[in-house]
Amino acid sequence: MSENVLLEASQLSRQFAGKTAVDNVSFNVKQGEVVGFLGPNGAGKSTTMRMLSGNLAPDHGEIHINGIDLLDYPRQAKAHIGYLPEAPPLYREHTVREFLQFCARLNQIDKKQHKAAVDTAIERCGLREVQQRLIGNLSKGYQQRVGIAQAIIHSPSVVILDEPTSGLDPIQIREIRQLIRDIADKHSVILSTHILPEVQMLCDRVQIISQGQLLFNDNIDKLGEQMQASTLLVEFEKPLQTALLQRLDGIERIDSLSDKRYRLHYQPHHNPTQSLLRRAVEDDWQLTLMMPEQHSLEDVFMKVIQKEEVDV
Repeated sequence: MSENVLLEASQLSRQFAGKTAVDNVSFNVKQGEVVGFLGPNGAGKSTTMRMLSGNLAPDHGEIHINGIDLLDYPRQAKAHIGYLPEAPPLYREHTVREFLQFCARLNQIDKKQHKAAVDTAIERCGLREVQQRLIGNLSKGYQQRVGIAQAIIHSPSVVILDEPTSGLDPIQIREIRQLIRDIADKHSVILSTHILPEVQMLCDRVQIISQGQLLFNDNIDKLGEQMQASTLLVEFEKPLQTALLQRLDGIERIDSLSDKRYRLHYQPHHNPTQSLLRRAVEDDWQLTLMMPEQHSLEDVFMKVIQKEEVDV
């Protein structure tokens, strides 16, 4: 992945009627990166997206798009931004090709390049078979594709997608997710979503915002590490004294779930799996189940927005 930073936001803040919606948020997005922007309703996601796209001025802070100051040079900076709001800005009475031709003019693409730009957007977004159909007659999934096509028609450096799979059926969601991954090959993508599995599938990095503050900003692997719980679920053919399990190295606590099933809590980086297997074989404990447990992504998300540390 390139280290070329295409979007940089510094100390963004915004208030509405004296209430802080976004509070001193800073981050950057590199070329070829998909960044997931997560948060509960009212967290400040949409306000941040609107500021990044140039549709809302921050009360404080700076935004640079491909090195251009968005506040000082909005026209030049916006030429490097593609934006898909939650409700795609589509003209339902146009055909797909007519609408994208209109978008090419709006984005001031050279007239000689209009056809090539429209053809490329149609091809990349899988719209060839419906390019002559009225947008109003298309399925929600195809309308979303048209929305993405208008966002990338001018080959922007940064593409901002606000809830791009909202309201789609499972097949359409899968297709749009693949399209987003394809787009990321040539653009940086900021993806605002409330669908947590979508973040795991699509994103290289995750940002979690709550009450206007950025609480988590790291790569998807770090989020995965927080999902790893330091517990083992074990079961035996016959009841076993918990005192025997307690003697295993690293065991901190044992929950008795039944007379044969236990949850073993162990010290981080001191996994007792090997010693447990060895003792089970040597002493004929008749081990029938041993399963590492994980925090769900929802658990991690809730812990982060509640400003608590995940017990790992």
